[in-house]
Amino acid sequence: MSGFSIGILASGTGSNFDSIAAAVADGRIPATIAVLVCNREGAAVLDKARARGIPTAFIDHRAFPSRAAFDAAVADALEAAGVDLVAMAGFDRIVTGALLARFPGRVVNIHPALLPAFRGAHAQAQAADYGVAIAGATVHFVDEDVDHGPIIVQGAVPVAPGEDASTVQKRILAVEHRLYPEALRLIAEGRVRIDGRFVRVDGREAIGDECLVSPPLPPRPR
Repeated sequence: MSGFSIGILASGTGSNFDSIAAAVADGRIPATIAVLVCNREGAAVLDKARARGIPTAFIDHRAFPSRAAFDAAVADALEAAGVDLVAMAGFDRIVTGALLARFPGRVVNIHPALLPAFRGAHAQAQAADYGVAIAGATVHFVDEDVDHGPIIVQGAVPVAPGEDASTVQKRILAVEHRLYPEALRLIAEGRVRIDGRFVRVDGREAIGDECLVSPPLPPRPR
């Protein structure tokens, strides 16, 4: 069993949690998941974690007077579980310095856009409305600015003219499920280091290793 320990923050259905947990279970990520922290009672991700025997902590953000107070409670739960890395996977809260200061350079997130484009909560719809030809996802370190920290890996997907946000979202989500486990694998292997705005990956030999590109779009009906 690996000594590297991951704590996951999630709020919803847990599809990215599933992809990470599966990669841990089959050895693609040399780590264990020490705890899942969720702020939404009844969220499907809680049942998914319990089914895998992963400890869970439900912490209701509405019970705290401020974001910082909630984040401090989340950090307490993560520290109690002894995590080395915090992975936000569909966590619907903006984290503050109250959490980040407790895990400096050790909080990561996945965002459904090719940052720095389309930051914020509605990235897929923004991309579809803008008419981009390529969209994607980004795994990045988290800092106190939203969707801003140093980029670890990115994955691209094609977008056809006129596709709606739902279609783009599904295609991006599929690449997220490939991308996030890859990023966590690199970190768990001790190959990732932050160098200012850049992330250096030891052993990366060629441009392209950091990009996972989905298959091309199927032919459109005539």
